[in-house]
Amino acid sequence: MTAKKTTTKTPAKVAAVVVDAHASKQSKSRIPLHITDTTLRDAHQSLWATRMRTKDIMGIIDAVDNAGYYSLEVWGGATFDVCLRFLRENPWERLRQIKAAAKKTPLQMLLRGQNVVGYKNYPDDVLDRFVQLACKNGVDIFRIFDALNDVRNMEQSIKSVKRYGGHAQGTISYTISAFHTVDEYVRLARNLEALEVDSIVIKDMAGILSPIGGERLVSALVKAVKVPIQVHTHATSGMGTATYVECVRAGAGAIDCAISVMSSRSSQPPVETMLAIFNETEYHANLDVECLRKICRYFEALAPKREQANMPINPIDPEILLHHIPGGMISNLRSQLADQGALDRLPEVLLELPKTRADMGYPPLVTPTSQIIGIQAVMNVLSGERYSMVTEETRNYVRGKYGRSPAPMDKKIAKQILGSEKPITCRPADLLAPLLPTVATEIPAGMAESEEDILSYCMFPEIALDYFKWRALPTEQRPTSPADLELAKENAPAKQAAPAETPAQRFLTDTDYKELADLANRVAALQLNEFTIRRHDLTLSLKGAGVAASTSAEVIPALPSAAALASAAPKTEAKPAAAAPAAVSGKTIDAPLNGTFYRSAGPGKPNFAEEGASVKKGEAVCIVEAMKLFNQIKAPADCKVVKFLAAHGEAVTKGQPLLVVE
Repeated sequence: MTAKKTTTKTPAKVAAVVVDAHASKQSKSRIPLHITDTTLRDAHQSLWATRMRTKDIMGIIDAVDNAGYYSLEVWGGATFDVCLRFLRENPWERLRQIKAAAKKTPLQMLLRGQNVVGYKNYPDDVLDRFVQLACKNGVDIFRIFDALNDVRNMEQSIKSVKRYGGHAQGTISYTISAFHTVDEYVRLARNLEALEVDSIVIKDMAGILSPIGGERLVSALVKAVKVPIQVHTHATSGMGTATYVECVRAGAGAIDCAISVMSSRSSQPPVETMLAIFNETEYHANLDVECLRKICRYFEALAPKREQANMPINPIDPEILLHHIPGGMISNLRSQLADQGALDRLPEVLLELPKTRADMGYPPLVTPTSQIIGIQAVMNVLSGERYSMVTEETRNYVRGKYGRSPAPMDKKIAKQILGSEKPITCRPADLLAPLLPTVATEIPAGMAESEEDILSYCMFPEIALDYFKWRALPTEQRPTSPADLELAKENAPAKQAAPAETPAQRFLTDTDYKELADLANRVAALQLNEFTIRRHDLTLSLKGAGVAASTSAEVIPALPSAAALASAAPKTEAKPAAAAPAAVSGKTIDAPLNGTFYRSAGPGKPNFAEEGASVKKGEAVCIVEAMKLFNQIKAPADCKVVKFLAAHGEAVTKGQPLLVVE
């Protein structure tokens, strides 16, 4: 069976570029096979936790553009988030730079349907404007998917892409379960074709599509729909190259590959290998081998600076056939577990993942469901009790706010998470009010420099605002980016343990008492009611006479006068009795994991709770953001908030007290 030509129904501006790039090389006696290069997006997302810098891309973009690829996947997916959060780069500027340099090959992005490039559903006005600006800044082909294969969540994206002249590629997010049959995938493809997509891609995020399974699925799709079929897989299970061969023979007209240095493991199959295989068949990709060699050498030199330190030794992961985690999520899971000091528990998480996925109705594991299911599995392992700690994203998934689950969810688990609350049944975005008319007023004056900045803020308010503030600083005053700090930490030599500090023989010397007397005068002049001194293992808390009685069981005497302090200085070297540290009254609510502490849901949003306020059991009092998801911390019982111990935006560690309640 011959491959379908992938220029069918392609918008003129894309088709023209494709023809110009390949027409002079194509042989009339051979069937053209189109190859999309993923090196500049999915490959480094899978292998390097998306840490490729824009300068890395621009250093080789000319050769990549001249290699003869059908398209270059350069944007979308996790790159948008990581640019702002870790690299301190403007993702829109990255796109503009690539477009200015790559004039021959269409640029492609991964669009998460109604999730756009984020981890939740956004209103239709935000989605539409994002697509319009993406087209304006350089995207030609939009690969549109929904993590649940819910066509309702792809419909608006497809309409917007078509409206602004882009190529709308509908996506089948491939997974395996009793509910995911060839007939079900054919039904999905027909629904996508009815929405007038220009092509359809089978997106095998985890590399679990077998050669035989791929041949059967592509054969069925070719018979059922008229639009071209493309196949995307990962090399994680070791089946990728064989799967591509069978899929192309069954009628797929395009495949996704990465340059060899950036291929295999959890990335895509290597383009050089696929060229060698198809060179002995009737199919021909017409790529420039010399350009590929140049690209390969470039990434051979770059890889040692960018690849993760904790990469697995085995390039093949047979366990993928059990846990079904996509390549990008595997590298991120390793990184995030390492941040939690729990990398050794990765095997437990991988065993828990299939159970969590079954509880949630067997969703395909692709962003954002890969994050939702993956992080919930992490929570289930780290907390020691399944679903004792539930992320807000998991809660929203069960509520139906991400769409319809492919199969029914476990009713007992759903009840445990939602209680008496009923899930929604409509398209989730139907419940979202337009955001663009008001969002600009939330951004501090002077921070947003363009409409693209406003869209970045819509996607990730806290992260974008942090980036805007960083960008506003003079270049020499900008702190090192988180990604460069990671790199410096990895490359730093191991530190020798510092010698234990010898405790002081005396907590307070004569000089200390004189300094304390001087400090008391300063405190009195400033009209402060309380201050605390810490030295070594001594904590001395002093309060003025006008301060209300402490809530602690310990009685703290009134602040003595400066003269009294001076006269109280000991005349001998006798060791004074150590003052007991002031205890914090009340029970603390502690951080369940490492992350960032927030008192509100976002900039301009009210705090969940204030000091002195009474809260009911189960009410949120704060958020700890970890592993890209927001974890609401809830009151364990009816209580009163006495004091917050962590500041908004502060990095916190597992077990650290966040607030005091009584």
